[in-house]
Amino acid sequence: MFISLQHFPRRLWKSKRIQAVVCRRNILLVAVGLLLSSEVYAQTATLRGFVSDQSNGESLPGANVSLLDAAGDLFGAAANNDGFYAIGRLVPGEYVVVVSFVGFTSHVDTLRFARDEIHSYNVALAPDTEELGEVVVDAERTAGAARVLAGLQTVLPAEIDRIPSVDIAGDLASYLTLLPGVVTIGDQGGQFFIRGGEPWQNLVLLDGVLLYQPFHILGFFSAFPSDILNSVDFYAGGFGARYGGRISSVIDVTTRFGNKRRFAGAITASPFIIGTRLEGPLDETGKHSFLASFRHSIIEQGATHLIDRPVPFQFDDFFFKVHSALTRDSRFSFTLLRTYDRGKIGEDVGETPLAEVRWENQMAGLRYLVLPGSIPVLAEFRIGYSLLTSELGPNDAPIRFARTSRVNTSADLTFYGGLVDIRWGLFARTLNLSSELGGLFQNFAFDKEWVTEVGIYGEPEFKPIRGLSVAPGIRIHSFPSKRETYVEPRVRASYEKGAHRFSGAMGLYHQEIIGVSDRRDATSVFTAWAAVPKKSGVPEAIHFILGYNYTISRRLDMAVEGFRKWYSNLFIAEWTAFPRLTTRIQPADGDVVGMDFRLEYRTPKFYGQINYGLSSVKYDAKQESLELWFGTAKFRFRPAHDRRHQVNILASAKVKKFDLTARWQFGSGLPYNRALGFDGFVLMDTAIDVFGEPGDRRVIYEQPFNGVLPTYHRLDLSVERTFEAAGADITLQGSILNAYDRSNIFYLDVFTLQRADQLPFIPSFGIKVEVN
Repeated sequence: MFISLQHFPRRLWKSKRIQAVVCRRNILLVAVGLLLSSEVYAQTATLRGFVSDQSNGESLPGANVSLLDAAGDLFGAAANNDGFYAIGRLVPGEYVVVVSFVGFTSHVDTLRFARDEIHSYNVALAPDTEELGEVVVDAERTAGAARVLAGLQTVLPAEIDRIPSVDIAGDLASYLTLLPGVVTIGDQGGQFFIRGGEPWQNLVLLDGVLLYQPFHILGFFSAFPSDILNSVDFYAGGFGARYGGRISSVIDVTTRFGNKRRFAGAITASPFIIGTRLEGPLDETGKHSFLASFRHSIIEQGATHLIDRPVPFQFDDFFFKVHSALTRDSRFSFTLLRTYDRGKIGEDVGETPLAEVRWENQMAGLRYLVLPGSIPVLAEFRIGYSLLTSELGPNDAPIRFARTSRVNTSADLTFYGGLVDIRWGLFARTLNLSSELGGLFQNFAFDKEWVTEVGIYGEPEFKPIRGLSVAPGIRIHSFPSKRETYVEPRVRASYEKGAHRFSGAMGLYHQEIIGVSDRRDATSVFTAWAAVPKKSGVPEAIHFILGYNYTISRRLDMAVEGFRKWYSNLFIAEWTAFPRLTTRIQPADGDVVGMDFRLEYRTPKFYGQINYGLSSVKYDAKQESLELWFGTAKFRFRPAHDRRHQVNILASAKVKKFDLTARWQFGSGLPYNRALGFDGFVLMDTAIDVFGEPGDRRVIYEQPFNGVLPTYHRLDLSVERTFEAAGADITLQGSILNAYDRSNIFYLDVFTLQRADQLPFIPSFGIKVEVN
C-alpha cells in the first residue's frame, strides 16, 4: 500500500497546478452543495433541537433522534457535543419521533410538519438505572479504540477512568499514552509525539480555545481531569478544514456544563495530587450552571517518600466554567483555565546540574450558540485568549524566557440540508511573540513580534446514499503582517455497510507559528514560539490515511489503519560536537509511514483492548558541516521520537464489588546520539598558551542518532471499591505503577555515559468522596 504511494502524492501535491485544480474543485463542490441544499430546503421541513440529561441538564452527545413517516421511511441524526441535532429534507406530514440514548428511557412523540417549517424540539431524557449494566457496553461503541475513523477517535470520560494511574481521578494524559502512534520520550516533561509529529505541531483546544502547553511536567497528568470532560475528539492526522495552524494532530477537548439541577462535588487525594470539584445551578430556573475544579500536586511532600528518590515537581491547575441556556434556541458559555508547572527533568548524572523549568498557561473563552428562527442553521461565535510564559534557570535570573499570547475571534455556521450539510467559517487572530534564549540559536533571531492572521474555510458533507459520507474542504488563511497566503485542500470520507466500515482522509497543512526547542537534549521541554523567519520556507505537511473497521460481534470490534505524512521545511537544531554550547537552526524534511491495529472486547463485567502500532520516522537534514563528517551535506536519520513498535494491552474486570484493571505497555528502543570518544578543543581567536589552556571537551560522534536505547515495557495495576455512606459515594483505590520494577531508561549522558531512568516501582493509594 505504501510503496505505490511513495512518490505519487508527494509529487502530485507539490505541483501548484494540481493544487489549483483541487482547490477549484473543492470550491465548486461547496457552491454546488449550497445550491442543492437551498433547493431542497425550499420544499421541505426541518427538525432541530437539543437533547439533555433530565437529572442534571448535561448534554447527551451521540443521542439518536429518529423520525418514521407514514410510508415506513426512517430519517435520523445523532446529537453533537452540545446535544444538538438537526434533520432536514422532511416532506410535510405526520411523523413519529423517537429520541434514545443508552442508559436512558426513550422519548416517543408524534409531530406534524408544514411546508418550509423549522421546528425546534428539545428533549430531556430520564436515566434508566435498571438497564445500565448492559447498555454501558453499547454506549461506548460510539467511541472506543476500535471506532477510529480516518484518524479520528472520540474519547469519553468513562474510558479515561479505566486507566491505572497514581491518582484516583482519571486524566486524559494517561489515556493518550494507550493509543498506537502516540510516543512519549519518558514519564517526565509532558511531551507527546503523535504519528511522527513533534509536540509543537499538535493543536490542543479546550472548548475551542488554544492551549500551548497543556500537559503537566509529570507525564501522568494534563490540564484535563476526566471529571470536567464531556468528550474529546482526537485526530492523529487527516483533520478537516475547520482546524488549522498545526501540521500533525488535533486534540479537541469539550467540557461539561455543570449540574443544572442540584449542587454536586468531589474531593480526591493521593500521594501525588489532591483535588476538588464543585458544580451546581446558578438559579432556580435550571437554565444556568457552573463547574469548577482545582488540583494541586503534593509530590515533594508525599510521593517522594514512597519512591525513596527525589521527584522535584510541582504543578496545579484551576478550571472554571459558566453555562447558560439563554433561550430555547441559544446557549452561552464562559471558560477559564490556569495551569502552573515547575521542576527539574531527569537526574543529576552528568557534570552540569539540571536547570529548573517553569511554565504557566492562562486561557479564557466566550462562546455563543444560536439557532436562527428562519433557516436550518447552527451559528457559533467565539472569542478566546491564550497566554503561555516559560522560563528556564534560576527563578530570579532565568537563562531563557519566552512569552506567547493569542487573541482569537471566529464565526462558524453549519447549514443542515439533508443530503448535504455545509460547515463554513471565518476567523481572525492576533499573536504577540517574545523570547530571550541567551544566544542558544546563532542564526535564529528572537524578538518581540506581532502577527495577524485571517482566514475562511468551507466543508460540505455529502451523503448521497445510506452509509456514505464525503466531506471535501478548503481552508484559506492569510498573514497580512507577513504578506503570505496559504490554500489548503482537504477531504475526509467514510462508507459503512453492515459490519464493515471503510474510511480515508487526505489534506495539505501549513504552520506559520512554530515552536523552537533544543532536541539535542533529551530533557529539554523549554519551547519558544516564533514566526517563521523571512526567506525561510513555512513548515508543511501532507497527510494520507486509509482505514477499515469490522464489527466482529456485538461485543468485539477490530480496526486497522494505514497512514503516511510528508513533512517539509521543518526547523531542527544542528548536530555539533559541542552539545552544551550554542548551535544553529537547520532546515529538514520528514517522512512518516505506519499502521495501527486495534482489537476491543466488551461485556458488562469485562473490558479488554489490544493496540499495536508500527511506524517509521525519518528526517532529511540539510547541514553544510555534515559533509565534513559524513561526505554529504544532506543526511537521513531517525529522530529521537522514532519508536518503531508499540504494544498496549488493557484489561478491566468487575469481581464482586471490586474493579480490577491491568495495563501492559511495550515500546521498541528509541534512537540516541552515540559518542565514540572525546578530544579537547581550544578556540584560537587570540594569542593563547595552548600548554596552559585546558580548552573544552568535545564529543566525537558516530552518525546522528545511530544508537538505539533498550526497549521499554511496564505493567500497571489498580483495584477500586466504592461504598455509600451518609449520602456520599466513597471510592478507595490502590495502584501499582511499574509493578515488576523495570529499569526503563530515560536518557544517557554523553559525557559521563551514565543513564537516567524513568520512575521505578510506585505503590500508591487514593480516596475520592463524591456527592451527587
